Amino acid sequence: MPFSSLASPLDVELRPDQPALLCVDPPEDAPSWAAEYREALRAQVTEHGALVVRGLGLRDTEQVGAVFARLAGALLTEREAFAPRQAHGPGLYSSTAWPANQPMCMHHELSYPLQVPGLLLFACLTAPEQGGATALADAEQILRALPTGLTERFEREGWILTRAYNDEIGASLTESFGTADRAEIERYCRANAIDVTWQPDGTLRTEQRRGAVVRHPFTNRRCWFNQIAFLNEWTLAPEVREYLVDVYGADGLPFNTRYGDGSPIEEDVVQLINGVYEAHTRREPWQAGDLMLVDNIRTAHSREAFGGERQVLVGMGEPLRPADHCPAEEASER
Repeated sequence: MPFSSLASPLDVELRPDQPALLCVDPPEDAPSWAAEYREALRAQVTEHGALVVRGLGLRDTEQVGAVFARLAGALLTEREAFAPRQAHGPGLYSSTAWPANQPMCMHHELSYPLQVPGLLLFACLTAPEQGGATALADAEQILRALPTGLTERFEREGWILTRAYNDEIGASLTESFGTADRAEIERYCRANAIDVTWQPDGTLRTEQRRGAVVRHPFTNRRCWFNQIAFLNEWTLAPEVREYLVDVYGADGLPFNTRYGDGSPIEEDVVQLINGVYEAHTRREPWQAGDLMLVDNIRTAHSREAFGGERQVLVGMGEPLRPADHCPAEEASER
């Protein structure tokens, strides 16, 4: 059945400063509906970068998992997580554990592993009373809006992510790597171009270099694709940063980012990147039962601060390895 039989093109609403929205009549069987219209929905995501589907009436984890599976096939098991999630089934997770009063700024999900999710799926079971939108920004627009000299430097050098694992802040070794076994972690890191350093106290520090600008695998358009600002120390709330530096030291932050040559990224550069993101942000408040599909290469997303209960489930699919995302050889030999 062609997409036009579900709704006319006008039913996909294109609105200023908001993502594309498709409103549907509640189907009797949401997973079957998702399977029937999978290709049409994916075409809309490819065209617009993201799509909110309203009217499916998603209400529980089992139903959401079935819908996600019909749309994306086998969901990915998260590796290299930076913060804990609750698992609700294979590849079906809660949104990242993050203080409700602190926003998560724009980023592309898991932009630092060698293999990244091409498609993100979100489902809202409980909408917050205030705020809490999963806001979006077009990565092609962000690349064009950032200063050319800055993007050329990051495109030339890439960016470095450093991580320090401990038992108090961020994801644990098991949550990040699926194991706490040193040999298994080292094997994973060697295979994924991650430098490993075990500290005298037994904790782990890692470093990896990745591309900051990649070409979209289907459109071939250049996209700003990274977590340079989100995982940088200057994006943390000042009181949080001061506490972490005081407790763990400047080199012991749970995560931080640097230029590809290893030099620190200035605070004003991080603020500039986040400011450009904010200027290009599109947002649609969650309603209970909503589904959102996001092209993870083309579209960055954030989570805004919120009040009240918020339950959003997340799945990741369509793994890919962007050709220009691979680190230079010397990055994995340091």
